[in-house]
Amino acid sequence: MTAATKTKQASRLAAALEHASGDKRFKILEVHMKKHQFRQDALIEVLHKAQELFGYLEDDLLLFISAKLKLPPSRVYGVATFYHFFTLKPQGEHTCVVCMGTACYVKGADKVIEALQENLKIKSGETTADGKVSLLTARCIGACGIAPAVTYDGQVAPKQTAATALEKINQWK
Repeated sequence: MTAATKTKQASRLAAALEHASGDKRFKILEVHMKKHQFRQDALIEVLHKAQELFGYLEDDLLLFISAKLKLPPSRVYGVATFYHFFTLKPQGEHTCVVCMGTACYVKGADKVIEALQENLKIKSGETTADGKVSLLTARCIGACGIAPAVTYDGQVAPKQTAATALEKINQWK
């Protein structure tokens, strides 16, 4: 590792420990972490609070959490990207999450996502240009008995088809 790389890492860590922006949300988040005694096993609760405060989990926020909980950044990033309810980019006014788990996929989730992508003119993981709708996929939302399942603004809808999904999305336009 070069001296420049070490210096860069040290300055990023220092910035993460005491966020230079002065944004009060970082202090609120730190109080939340203190309530959990900075325990590493409170990572998911901390990420939820961070997303509630900031709207999404950007890189320097993840580094801040990593430093405060004394966790490797890769672990924090790994958890943040594994669960569909965490997002690393600003989201639209509405979110649509199509479950792509085995049961949902077998029952037509692929057709639902294709129809939504075509209608919204975006790919999964993107937000429409007007900022109205974010389209996401999830590995599994745990609703296999009602497959294919789609989550609209956090509410799970059962047995979705391309037609029912488009009907719901068109209400948001």
